[in-house]
Amino acid sequence: MSRFFASLTRHPLSLLGAALTTASAVVILAIFLFGLVGFEGGPYSGILAYLVLPGFFVLGLAMIPLGLRLQRQREAAAAAGGAPVKGLPVIDFNVPRIRRNFLTFTGLTVANVMILGLVGYKGIETLDSTPFCGQACHSVMDPEFTAYSRSPHARVHCVDCHIGPGADWFVKSKLSGAWQVVSVNLNLYPRPIPTPVHNLRPARETCEQCHWPEKFVGDRLRVRTHYDEDEANTEKKSVLLVKVGGLKRQDGVAGSISQGIHWHIDRNIQIRYLSDESRERIYEVELKRADGSIEKYAREKKPEAGEKTEWRTMDCVDCHNRPTHIYRLPQTELDAAIEVGKIDRSLPFIKREGMKALQVDYPSHEAAKEGIAEQIAAFYAASYPEVARSKQAQVEAAGKELGFIYSVNVFPSMNIKWGTYPNHIGHQEFPGCFRCHDDELKSASGRKIEQDCTQCHSLLAMEEENPEILAQLNP
Repeated sequence: MSRFFASLTRHPLSLLGAALTTASAVVILAIFLFGLVGFEGGPYSGILAYLVLPGFFVLGLAMIPLGLRLQRQREAAAAAGGAPVKGLPVIDFNVPRIRRNFLTFTGLTVANVMILGLVGYKGIETLDSTPFCGQACHSVMDPEFTAYSRSPHARVHCVDCHIGPGADWFVKSKLSGAWQVVSVNLNLYPRPIPTPVHNLRPARETCEQCHWPEKFVGDRLRVRTHYDEDEANTEKKSVLLVKVGGLKRQDGVAGSISQGIHWHIDRNIQIRYLSDESRERIYEVELKRADGSIEKYAREKKPEAGEKTEWRTMDCVDCHNRPTHIYRLPQTELDAAIEVGKIDRSLPFIKREGMKALQVDYPSHEAAKEGIAEQIAAFYAASYPEVARSKQAQVEAAGKELGFIYSVNVFPSMNIKWGTYPNHIGHQEFPGCFRCHDDELKSASGRKIEQDCTQCHSLLAMEEENPEILAQLNP
């Protein structure tokens, strides 16, 4: 061993590599140990320890065998010629020229290290930025970036959910991204992008950085506004008291368990299910309680021959499957636009005609905006000429807003149409809750997962023009 270490010092390159590797390792280890005892050096210490120094550590390791090889070649050449082996150069700091050269070399090295560190840091920052994720591959990610920009998480960075904290998932994401770059450049990507994403990081490691089951306590009042497709665009309201959750003590059971909707992901229980790859057809459900007991539910209809299935542990995204990339249906978008006044409700049959215009297939967003505006204008010109004259601005605004609604939900170039991506929250627009709660999943004892609406919400008013409950709440 001593001979090996002595050999490291016989060639300048291996000597420099050994020094570089050793110094890098010592500093990395020191910063890591300081972190274990609570020392916080700020972001730059992490950048130095885990982005810059590892590069120099690897560079030093590569220099060591190269220097050893060069030294052996030098020794062999000297032996063949009968000449003495040259030693290391003598550096005499008493010589002004050597001092100047050494200081110049040292200064340039420090500057290069700082430049490489800054470039490495900014490079990682760019790769993790929202514009890079959403706009670098515009043709593929335009639908997802558009939906993200209108979502409740529009100010949350993409990497916070898709990667989360830690180096292991960072590396996995970059390896996955390498293939995505290839598929985009070679036009190999599917249209539309299939969902769900099966290699997505577990929600407990990402979503629960901000949300967690115990955070949701009690009931929440929800008022939903809908407009009929009659001439007056009659306004109807539904009022629900949604049982989002909370903690409930049960005698004889260790700890507390949740009640309400978020019971499904209480930490004291575990729910697993067997489904097809889309997670829309659920064939079996397994419930493991806090005491270790397991209850299984299955439906009579089994997977078809050759159908791919998977067992999955239930978490947030099994219901909140579109928390950010939300594609809404035309009736939902149209109701919201009328409610906030972007589309004038006083225009006769605007709900009905808007629905008709939105459900026409167009080859592009530009064609959709032009075609929808023309269709709305033509209807009022033919059926309500007085309205077309007196409310020309409102008719044009309605056509423009309908074109916008189409352009943020339908993407012809990616084969994304109305309803391409189902949203599993609730059960009005897609099966959602009814994937399990349909009275068909039964246990061996005869129990079933019931389709009982009162388990999740109390219906206080349903499609009423002037709900009495709202008058009581807002006297």
